[in-house]
Amino acid sequence: MQSDRLSSHIRHAISYLFVPGNRPERFSKAVEAGPDAVILDLEDAVHPDSKAAARAAIWAWQEATPSAACERYIRLNSASSSLFRQDLTWLSDMRYPERCNGIFLPKAECPEALARVVERLLQWQPELKIVAIIETAKGLQQVDSIASIQGLARLAFGSLDFSLDINCSQTPEAFLFARNRIVLASRTADLPSPIDGVTPAISDLATVVKDSHYARSLGFGAKLCIHPSQLISVQRAFLPDSRQLAWAERVMSAVATGSHAVQVDGEMVDLPLIEHAQRLLDAASRYAPIVRADAC
Repeated sequence: MQSDRLSSHIRHAISYLFVPGNRPERFSKAVEAGPDAVILDLEDAVHPDSKAAARAAIWAWQEATPSAACERYIRLNSASSSLFRQDLTWLSDMRYPERCNGIFLPKAECPEALARVVERLLQWQPELKIVAIIETAKGLQQVDSIASIQGLARLAFGSLDFSLDINCSQTPEAFLFARNRIVLASRTADLPSPIDGVTPAISDLATVVKDSHYARSLGFGAKLCIHPSQLISVQRAFLPDSRQLAWAERVMSAVATGSHAVQVDGEMVDLPLIEHAQRLLDAASRYAPIVRADAC
């Protein structure tokens, strides 16, 4: 079977939970909620007058927290703002850079400027996972070049800002073209499946589930979350369920003799479906606790 980043055994995060950077009392609670990653936010969730306080709070928590049960990311301000330059100065002075697993770069638009930022961030922390958020028309127009930037780890879709930028409705139909472009750009650049945008409905978990399954059907591999209550729904939606795993196991049993064309459940299964079955089983092994919980 072909070897590519999509079928690798690296565990890529599925659920990313935003936490306002000026709400330090929520930092540890967010980690305890069980996301794959927390995003300490310096951008949209923080009023301009509170940016300095947010930086100080994140710094203090990083100093006091040597390890965490999930990855830790920081979303910086837009690269086109003076706040971003302040963010970079603050970040370069921060001790223990290894405690920051990654950076989210909002409103990614200019590949050349973004490449310089990525290079500078990797000098600060060589293992940093840098995620570019596509959330404007200009960013979407340049998404293939952005995805190809050396050192970039993943793409994300900022659906709310995108709808504001192009003045469209926040509906699946309005976002379909953008989502497809981001998925295809990720694949052609050999990046992991991208991260879908947030679902604003905090308490409507049925909508969270629906949005998550829809994004997964288009090729997304993760989702941004704005409340701990959304995490389990998101994690389960992006992982194979018990029915899919049972099918995958039947497929792999059927091809154990070495054939690449077999019949399973009355349907023909050839190499692409065999590889899909193996991918489902690989995902289940990497996220075993969540998959087991779904089967209960």
